[in-house]
Amino acid sequence: MSTAVVIEAPGEHRLTEHTPRQPGPGEALVRVHAVGICGSDREVYQGNRPEGYVRYPLVPGHEWSGSVEAVGAGVPESLVGRKVVGEGFRNCQVCDRCHAGETTLCSDGYEETGFTQPGAMAATLTLPARLLHVLPEDADLTAAALLEPAACIAAAAIKAHALPGERVAVVGTGTLGMFAVQFLKAGSPSELLVVGTRNDREALSRRFGATDFRTRDQELPDDFDVVIETAGSASAAQTAASLLRRGGRLVLTGIPAPGADGLDPTDLVVRQLEVHTVFGAPPDAWSHTVRVFGAGLLDPLPLVTHELPLADFSEAIELVGSGDPKVGKVLLRP
Repeated sequence: MSTAVVIEAPGEHRLTEHTPRQPGPGEALVRVHAVGICGSDREVYQGNRPEGYVRYPLVPGHEWSGSVEAVGAGVPESLVGRKVVGEGFRNCQVCDRCHAGETTLCSDGYEETGFTQPGAMAATLTLPARLLHVLPEDADLTAAALLEPAACIAAAAIKAHALPGERVAVVGTGTLGMFAVQFLKAGSPSELLVVGTRNDREALSRRFGATDFRTRDQELPDDFDVVIETAGSASAAQTAASLLRRGGRLVLTGIPAPGADGLDPTDLVVRQLEVHTVFGAPPDAWSHTVRVFGAGLLDPLPLVTHELPLADFSEAIELVGSGDPKVGKVLLRP
């Protein structure tokens, strides 16, 4: 019997029998290989995700990889058997923002796999085929399950527009931070600084290409060209801005709790800082991620510390929230 995880309401979940939903016109049925657990999945389970950004009862799971088993009318048969990942945002494709490729800004409202639509913590997932990105035939599907967070960082890297030889920095040493290091390293920076709170992330940061590692309580420079912030802590945006030279470029991806220390508008104006933000990944960032992954420039596997069966959802969600430095990315295997 194939199963799925269903979160009935905050703090309540059950394992249920899963029946694949055959794909309708424009859809594809994917056999799920692995699904990652993100902090936002824990929010869904605990009930503190913002109103309008979750709909119960729900099969969670928005970070996933798999293989196409069947396609509906109007979808190329050549997709069947291919390894794939997929975008989460269920954009309308009709509004101005969608036509501009800014699908995460769709003006038809928010719909996302694993939050308001059935997610991948099940044996199969049926979704619009236009959201799929095809992987190379020899792709490692376990590694590919991490390409959703990588795509969010690809969006940040595109906005940062770091040029070869520039001095770049990353604030935050979680999954997103380690992907930011890899994307920035691929652009040949002259220096790549990582700023975090945990010394135990220094070795991994340097493995991925960091030339310097510091904790926030150490003396920090103030002359970097580009900083990508991934921490989402209350003071992370301020720390990130402080690293920049005048006219430097800042990309914020972390979402702190309400009441975080904001950026000082006087500082932004006087130093003429360029500030960008990222929430989710539009199609161009996904395509870029799959290309970079296929070229061997992204190595997600060292970030995975736990792989558990779907039935161990309770244990997995506890691991993600444990704060244990030995817990990195947790994957579930249907």
